[in-house]
Amino acid sequence: MRTVAELPHPDFKITIFAMNQKFIIKFEQGSLEQVYKIAESAITNGVDGVFQLIDDEFSHSVAERFNDMRKSFISAYDRHE
Repeated sequence: MRTVAELPHPDFKITIFAMNQKFIIKFEQGSLEQVYKIAESAITNGVDGVFQLIDDEFSHSVAERFNDMRKSFISAYDRHE
C-alpha cells in the first residue's frame, strides 16, 4: 500500500492510498478512523477524481459519523466500567 496524497482538513486527517487497483480513503480523528475503498476503474480522473469525491457534503457526513462513533464508544465504555 502506498500513500498517494494527504488532504488538509480542519476536523480530521485525510490520507489516500493506492493498493491492488483500489483507492483507499482514510479519515482519522483522534483514535477513530473511517476507511472507504473504491476501484481505480470507477474513478475517471485518477487521484484527482478522488479529490472531487471528497466534497463538502461527504466531509460533513464523515464528521457526523465521527460524532456518532464517539458517542457509541463512550456509551459502551460507560456501561462496562
